[in-house]
Amino acid sequence: MSRWFPLRPTAALAPAEPLWKRAPTRDEDGRLLTDFLMIVPGLRRRSEPEIRQRLAAIEQVLTLYGEHVVFADVNLRLNTLWVTVRPVPGICLELPAAIKVAVPEALLVGQQRKPNK
Repeated sequence: MSRWFPLRPTAALAPAEPLWKRAPTRDEDGRLLTDFLMIVPGLRRRSEPEIRQRLAAIEQVLTLYGEHVVFADVNLRLNTLWVTVRPVPGICLELPAAIKVAVPEALLVGQQRKPNK
């Protein structure tokens, strides 16, 4: 059963807890979770209707993958999307690809692979 809930805007008067404190690292059975980060360049500079449209598109994709998605966080100040998922083979490529189809400017952040010498 997924513990992911639909994205909801929040208006906190105090700073939010750091992401590393909020994002889960293990599921309810103690198994390690995995995560990925995407950048949506210029998101915060868009109009409110455009932001809502993009967030709705992201939410729709996350809902399709709901059984695998455990946590999602959008940071408008940093233009980022953090997603924590169950460790399913290929999910950290498939899900960001689906988000990119829905929001073409979204970019998966990854580590550059160094060639073997």
